[in-house]
Amino acid sequence: MNDQVSPRSGSRPSPGHLLNCRGGRQAGPILCSACLLGVRCRYDGENKAGPSYTPLLERLLQSGRLVLVCPEQLGGLPTPRPPAAIEGGDGGDVLDGRARVLTSDGQDVTPQFVRGAEEALRVARLAGCRSAVLKCGSPSCGVARDLLEGEERAPLLDGVTAALLKRNGIEVVDEQVLSCNRKVASLMATGEEPGTYSTPG
Repeated sequence: MNDQVSPRSGSRPSPGHLLNCRGGRQAGPILCSACLLGVRCRYDGENKAGPSYTPLLERLLQSGRLVLVCPEQLGGLPTPRPPAAIEGGDGGDVLDGRARVLTSDGQDVTPQFVRGAEEALRVARLAGCRSAVLKCGSPSCGVARDLLEGEERAPLLDGVTAALLKRNGIEVVDEQVLSCNRKVASLMATGEEPGTYSTPG
């Protein structure tokens, strides 16, 4: 339920800019959804570690480049908790008061999602993060993009946290981009100047 969202024109992220490298300098800290590293903070009390992306993220964590957050916990929600979904738009619409975040049992948790997004942004600013790797399909962390080759799911819109990070100049991609695009993964690991290229659609 909480990962079903709709497409948006021009929403494809630019993973080549994820590193925020300039003139060959090493990339800075990267904000990251904690569940991708095995932290049991999902709504169901589980994590979303995966063999195709977690080893890279673990190396980045060990090198001191990752800053882990769970926006829903930062917003005051417990773990486990009922699954939630954005109703009436995307994360940007939630921030603008045009949409709500509702749990599967009808509880309005919009204030907690907005508060969690604000706290995640605060953490990103404190740590100096200018890029983020977020959990695909989450109502908090989901990132708007075209479907990748072989993906069979509803197209994706920004979650509340992803929308707020983008509005504040932070580049975001999700873990599925790392899984499907070896060039992005390699550039993340090395911190080399990425140039400009598109996510495969």
